[in-house]
Amino acid sequence: MLLRPFLKQLEEQEKLVRIKKEVSVEYEIANIIYTLNEKPVIFDNVKGYPFPVFGGITSDRDIIAQGLGTTKEKLLQKLVEALRHPKVPEIVDKGPCQEVVINNPDLKKLPLLFHLPDDGGRYATATVATIKDPQTGRNVSYHRLMERGVNRFTARLIKGRQTRTSYDKTTGDLEMAVCIGNSVSVMIAASLGPPSGVDEFSIANALYPMKMVKCKTKNLEVPAESEFVIEGRLTKEVDREGPFVDLTETRDFERKEPVFVVDCITHRKDAMYQALIPGRLEHKILMGMPKEPTIYDEVSKVAACKNVLVTMGGGSWLHGIVQISKKNPDDGKKAIDAALTGHKSMKHVVIIDDDVDIYNQTAVEWAIATRFQAGKDLVVKLDQPGSSLDPSSKQEEGKKALTDKVGVDATIPFDVDKSKYEIVKYQRVNLDDYLR
Repeated sequence: MLLRPFLKQLEEQEKLVRIKKEVSVEYEIANIIYTLNEKPVIFDNVKGYPFPVFGGITSDRDIIAQGLGTTKEKLLQKLVEALRHPKVPEIVDKGPCQEVVINNPDLKKLPLLFHLPDDGGRYATATVATIKDPQTGRNVSYHRLMERGVNRFTARLIKGRQTRTSYDKTTGDLEMAVCIGNSVSVMIAASLGPPSGVDEFSIANALYPMKMVKCKTKNLEVPAESEFVIEGRLTKEVDREGPFVDLTETRDFERKEPVFVVDCITHRKDAMYQALIPGRLEHKILMGMPKEPTIYDEVSKVAACKNVLVTMGGGSWLHGIVQISKKNPDDGKKAIDAALTGHKSMKHVVIIDDDVDIYNQTAVEWAIATRFQAGKDLVVKLDQPGSSLDPSSKQEEGKKALTDKVGVDATIPFDVDKSKYEIVKYQRVNLDDYLR
């Protein structure tokens, strides 16, 4: 579903909060979003700015599923299908995102947020960024942007990711367009991280039909329905970026990052600015959930994979649960290796049977308690490439973080009497027969 019809639907269903009282971009909006537990919200009256601010549309799996026209239980398969069968979107001559064109942009006129005390500055966070690489083509991803001047940001570019790779091999500036205010399908597709050469906007179009327009000043295309488009260049100049809160809710340190010079801003006449508070639900889901299809594909090569969940307790990045239908004695162990291949930053993974509710953490813990023996069902891998987001990992400047990884095979042993591993069930009765 496109953004505006979706916001209207959420409001009609009383799933969205509308705040009419005047609010400030200086911590107040971020604190309200946090206090609402990131329930979808629109701030109509932002002090000093003509643009409303909204957030929360990817803070919950049920809401994401609704935005994609499916259910939480069918969400993984919808993402897998879109990854496997992307559809190139139609390019049109004009779109709502270019109703207003600003050729001398001033970032002070955008309601960028101060999120937390001690942040490096005002940040744009719900930032769907697109570039083109001469060899691999279009890439779409997220890059947080810290305001550094009238038309300058610093952009956090993580080494090894496609934008950074393209930037490092470019001798001059690298064109980039940043879209703010996007549909659920665009936001999810931008976070998926498919193999190099696979276009995320085509994945978004497979999730829900969309159209695109060419940028006004750059050789790039963007979703026609975006609220704002920031057109600019990643330069070879570097400047301070950070500190800023990261996925694990700990403060990321200050770095020197590329300067993103803004040459043009386009937006709708009645544009709404999108906020996304760092280290919380939307940030976590947009990081972790997109790894579930890649884990699913890898595990499916070695076992009958039923479902995958990257859990919040692991910062929505370091921990995962994989549900399989066990057909062979070693399916659990094979699934562990495959899952760690499907998401190379994952630190701990638990394999469960298909009779265990993957969304019920008590049920998963129960499976570990009753179906797992450390002497034969534990897999430990020492000094493996891991994630720099894990503060306990071994980290050296310029090197990949190293960590110890653990796999827990909490599936029922093969060729045993399975009845003793299964939960017995009482029969529910109609209490009215007894309480009248």
